[in-house]
Amino acid sequence: MAEQFDPLLDLLVQNGVLDDEQVATIREEQKNDGGKPIRQLVIDGGYATEDDLLAMMAAYPVTLATANLVDPRVSDEVAFALSKEVRFVMAREQDVNDRISQYYGDASESVADMLKSLGEGLDGDASLKSDPNDVAALEGAANNNAIVKFVNMILYQGVVDRAADIHIEPFEHDFKIRYRVDGALYEVKAPDVSMAPAIISRVKIMANLNIAERRIPQDGRIAITVAGRPVDLRVSCLPTTHGESVVMRILDQSATSLDLENVGLAEDVYEQLTMDIEKPNGIIVVTGPTGSGKTTTLYSVLRRINSIDSKLLTAEEPVEYDVDGIVQVPINHEVGNTFPKVLRAFLRQDPDIMLIGEIRDLETAEVAIQAALTGHLVFSTLHTNDAAGAVMRFVDMNVAPYMVASTLEAVLGQRLLRTCCKECKTSYEPDDETLDRINLTRDQIGGRPFYFGKGCKTCNGTGYKGRKAIFEYLRVTNPIRELINDRAPTLIIREKARELGMRTMREDGVRSILDGYTTVDEVLRYT
Repeated sequence: MAEQFDPLLDLLVQNGVLDDEQVATIREEQKNDGGKPIRQLVIDGGYATEDDLLAMMAAYPVTLATANLVDPRVSDEVAFALSKEVRFVMAREQDVNDRISQYYGDASESVADMLKSLGEGLDGDASLKSDPNDVAALEGAANNNAIVKFVNMILYQGVVDRAADIHIEPFEHDFKIRYRVDGALYEVKAPDVSMAPAIISRVKIMANLNIAERRIPQDGRIAITVAGRPVDLRVSCLPTTHGESVVMRILDQSATSLDLENVGLAEDVYEQLTMDIEKPNGIIVVTGPTGSGKTTTLYSVLRRINSIDSKLLTAEEPVEYDVDGIVQVPINHEVGNTFPKVLRAFLRQDPDIMLIGEIRDLETAEVAIQAALTGHLVFSTLHTNDAAGAVMRFVDMNVAPYMVASTLEAVLGQRLLRTCCKECKTSYEPDDETLDRINLTRDQIGGRPFYFGKGCKTCNGTGYKGRKAIFEYLRVTNPIRELINDRAPTLIIREKARELGMRTMREDGVRSILDGYTTVDEVLRYT
């Protein structure tokens, strides 16, 4: 019977490391040693060091056997994770399954297991423990194949897990890698802290940042392709006592639906909003903290009203969604491209509708109001705790109350709540104390159960998987305008809005509890 082809042995023969006699010797040793891997036999026999093997393998495409036709997206995904060109060859299904069982057991490793394994491999490589002050050595370590593969796997897991951010944080005696998924951070096994400079430098190289500069903050961008779809990562490097803290914001457009019907608005709020966004002029504001989905909501609105007979312009920092038919301008303070400057230019571009990423100062607010007064519909965001607080936020910027009253049409306040994991979702009957916390009676719940997640592998033990938005919608009607002109405090405006039918975010959150989407603790935490 002909000897089975082994790509590693063939590679070593091609590079002159082994001759036919040595290959035969290694094959015989493998038979006598219970199927010990060829790679280990080559190293143990002194034919080549592990570094020599890695260098030779790095110079060649990776060849993978498959029993099925390969989806191009899968090919791209594997190539990204391995940082190599990938070539597929056809093989019998049984042979593929036998090799999987031989080398990986009955089930293939999860991405988290692969990260752990790669991290442990880095710990054993002293050449990667570079002095942060030795730029040449640091750059060499950052371009090492093992570091490249590890960082690629970090990014890959972040995208696959639909994380919003990836945090890489060195401390005095520890090194942490954490992902923010559904608003909560969870940690994965990281290498020793001595590996931090090389790993962080690799991220900086990918983001086109200066690895020699560790004294001031730096910002950059990484563009990657995962599963055939483009993903942007916005990179922020912050100098700390024990190195640089790196946070990567993941902007994966394909992971987010931009249909207004899918945002999660209650039917009455949806109807009110869809009427208001058809108005010819005025200002509509979305409020909430960072990461509450404001930009997603606004772009869902823009997609709804984007038509061939309207010109839409946006000014953002950064541009998070690319939508056909909308002229989008990124704000860049370093070159003087500020919100006020861009917005003044907008007014000379004959727009119908404008989106301002955020109104954060008087100058921007004045341009937005001027645009609304001259026949434009303006959308923007504010960082306030609720919808009513947006009114006083304008006044706090020294905008005249009568200007706010005459241009502000509506304010949508929102939060994102984690939803119960479907795999471990468990029902229970709430006690009186729980009902008191959310101001409900037993008659109001009508015998409906409450839910929580016990915690399982699917949700990383948190009990939550996915998020949904809750809202409150304040329409600026004449009674509200009168209160604005009178400089009424936020509390008075909120109560008047409730009298006129506004449902608060707490009340919308209670609706989500009764519908079985989320928990009492989650609603109380965010409202």
